[in-house]
Amino acid sequence: MGRVIAIANQKGGVGKTTTAINLSACLAEAGQRVLMVDFDPQGNGTSGLGLEKGNIDYTVYELLVGECSIHDCITESVQEHLDVLPSDVNLAGAEIELLDVEEKESLLRKHLSEVKDQYDYILIDCPPSLNILTINALTASDTVLVPIQCEYYALEGLTQVMKTINLVKKKLNPSLEMEGVVFTMYDARTNLSLEVVESVKSNLNQNIYKTIIPRNVRLAEAPSHGMSINLYDSRSTGAESYRLLAAEVISRGEGLA
Repeated sequence: MGRVIAIANQKGGVGKTTTAINLSACLAEAGQRVLMVDFDPQGNGTSGLGLEKGNIDYTVYELLVGECSIHDCITESVQEHLDVLPSDVNLAGAEIELLDVEEKESLLRKHLSEVKDQYDYILIDCPPSLNILTINALTASDTVLVPIQCEYYALEGLTQVMKTINLVKKKLNPSLEMEGVVFTMYDARTNLSLEVVESVKSNLNQNIYKTIIPRNVRLAEAPSHGMSINLYDSRSTGAESYRLLAAEVISRGEGLA
């Protein structure tokens, strides 16, 4: 049975999609069977793995509104062991269309339950806001991985996410747990990056991943080529960091099993 991990932070620009793409790719590279669910209407996770957003017949939007099955809209083998459930801008309209749907918070969970057995990991790239999509993702997940940018307002964003997770846990998904916090965009040249890491560690009794994702030019370039970092530049510090993070996620999963 696959582990479903939501990658969430209500703050934008923290490296959420970068983490979803590259952690998925590095887990797949390590031999795990992975499904990456792009649940953000911007569809950057979809294009970042080389899919043309305009050329996809069925996306997660058609799935939510009942126009197709989950098997219709999974794009298989974008890399070895890695499948994608793609998204595009239509997903932005889902919130309004789902207003009158019964149990609308559990739609994604219901669909994913059909394929959960086929994967070791299902990673969900959440939108950078608290809406019905994020609530669906958290309701469908076993754990939540929170990327935090090493900058001044990081703790504020984290506090909001924790509130949302606790609310969903209370009302919709009692087994939801915090997977952990991963620091992104770390710049060793600034004192601020170090201060943020220390501040979060001292204020947070959550799991914090040892791997810290650095600021890395190759990491920023990879999505524009429709490639994950391990394919775009296998030897870059970005690729090495996400491989280390994948190894930590796997070992943490073995500890939970």
